[in-house]
Amino acid sequence: MAKDLEIALLRSFVTAVRAGSISRAATALGHTQPALSQQVRKLESAVGHPLLHRSPSGVLPTRAGEELLPYAERILSLSAQALTETGRALTGHCGVGLLEDLAASQLSQVLADLARLHPGATLEVLSVADVAMREAYDTGRVHLVLNEVPALPGPPRWTVRRPLVWAVGTGVDPAAQPLPVVLFSNPCFWRTSVLEAMDRADRPWRVAFESNSLVGVLAAVRAGLGVAALMPANLEPGMACHDADALPVLPDVELGLARHPRTEGDPLTDAVESALRRTI
Repeated sequence: MAKDLEIALLRSFVTAVRAGSISRAATALGHTQPALSQQVRKLESAVGHPLLHRSPSGVLPTRAGEELLPYAERILSLSAQALTETGRALTGHCGVGLLEDLAASQLSQVLADLARLHPGATLEVLSVADVAMREAYDTGRVHLVLNEVPALPGPPRWTVRRPLVWAVGTGVDPAAQPLPVVLFSNPCFWRTSVLEAMDRADRPWRVAFESNSLVGVLAAVRAGLGVAALMPANLEPGMACHDADALPVLPDVELGLARHPRTEGDPLTDAVESALRRTI
């Protein structure tokens, strides 16, 4: 008999990865920690591989977990969209401004799936510098902006905190003194907090490479130039640091969504906002 993956188990796994912690995931889902751990173990049994590395500082996906994560996220997104969008026909244009790190994640696929359900609607995704994003928002080209809270062009309708994780380049020793670090160029709101975390841990570091794009940072990590702080969705297979004590604990990132006031009550913008909130 063919095996199926239960939606509830996938939701527990994805939430644990996003939160970086079993306890935070359990709180978000309204479960007890033992119950959520049991669901993750049941999913691990179904796929036949461990999915999470567990440590006192939190959880990280294993190689199998990294491979399952994008499938799990899309299954959850499609399930939610099937329940809410079936039978509706949305039209019009909605511009979405995304932080590059989010544009490169599962969010783009979620928006593509939404556009496929509503062929009469046009979705436009922009990932540009903060000044250009504010101009697009002020002129009405962009209706929703999902970004770090300090960079939002308007007051946040809602906010959420998400963890950062270490990406370690091939051949890089996480115990190296000083630690070679790959950074996002300024302005980057979590650059300073990452460096402060290393200073608090009395960890010597040096800037090995910096770039103003996620593509550049990932390329530097792949090339083995150092370590970088990334959102879990952008962590490529083989980059995770599985030694919890090798690197300092990273701060969370506060994300928020701003919505242009002229779009209040627009059904398409409502649907896009709902899809973003479900995925984040």
